[in-house]
Amino acid sequence: MAAALHYDVFNGDADGIFALHQLRLHTPRRARLVSGVKRDTGLLQRLPDDAVAGQVTVLDISLDSNAAALRRLLDGGAEVEYFDHHSADCAFAHPRLRLHCDGAPDVCTSILVDRHLHGRHRPWAVAAAFGDNLAGAARQLAHGIGLDEGAVAALAQLGQVVNYNAYGECEQDLHMAPAALYRALGGHDSPFDFIAASDAYRALCAGYRDDCALMQGLRPHAELAGGAVYILPASAWARRISGVLANRLAAAHGGASFAVLNERGDGSYLVSVRSGAPLTLSACGFCQQFEGGGGRKAAAGINHLPAAGADHAQ
Repeated sequence: MAAALHYDVFNGDADGIFALHQLRLHTPRRARLVSGVKRDTGLLQRLPDDAVAGQVTVLDISLDSNAAALRRLLDGGAEVEYFDHHSADCAFAHPRLRLHCDGAPDVCTSILVDRHLHGRHRPWAVAAAFGDNLAGAARQLAHGIGLDEGAVAALAQLGQVVNYNAYGECEQDLHMAPAALYRALGGHDSPFDFIAASDAYRALCAGYRDDCALMQGLRPHAELAGGAVYILPASAWARRISGVLANRLAAAHGGASFAVLNERGDGSYLVSVRSGAPLTLSACGFCQQFEGGGGRKAAAGINHLPAAGADHAQ
């Protein structure tokens, strides 16, 4: 009897990649990989028809953006395990669905996987939390396993650089396709081994440094009470650096909110939003007012904001 097909479907950012790596370190499995740029959230819609006959693991993509495709898979017979920390207003129960979901602002998908695995591969979760701009949660996890400041700093840089690689309008904007970057982790049980030995990581660090240097000259398009709006040049480096800029602004100006806009090829904008008060001013709630908007309370985005809507968004 042929083995069941297995698909691993994951966000192309640090959280999605490191969540999957933790799972596969614990439970190795041959699988077909489905991933994309950070904002390619409708990944379940890309699964072929034969996926309904197999098993699907989903990591760090919005259930709300994939609810219809998820129902199709389940109703067709697929077994699905789903880990995510984004808004899940459309969540539902199903006998073939194992859902691990927590939308708290100090939780990311790799932390959910870390809980599921009882901390078996926690340094990867620490790196992922730093990548998702959850420095407080990352440090709490790191100190819980006795990591010193040098190790914490190395994991912080790993998370930030891998997360940076996921930003772009398409995979051609990225230094490395997310599925290829995930495969590059193979054979590395420890993130410190990956940091020390990986040519892929060194290449990402070089690209990160170059793009950050270009970012230094950016100025706000509009400064508002409680925050600012940035509109970046229509270039690949600016698309790659948009998340880094948004996270740095949020970290440097506690309590303030920021929007970073990148012009897309069709004239619309790709928007990254960071809320300075996520419990009262949800970034996700704001972005959901626009078609293609969503995310989580502290950080969210809009995939296609029409040019005419940019002023309203301010």
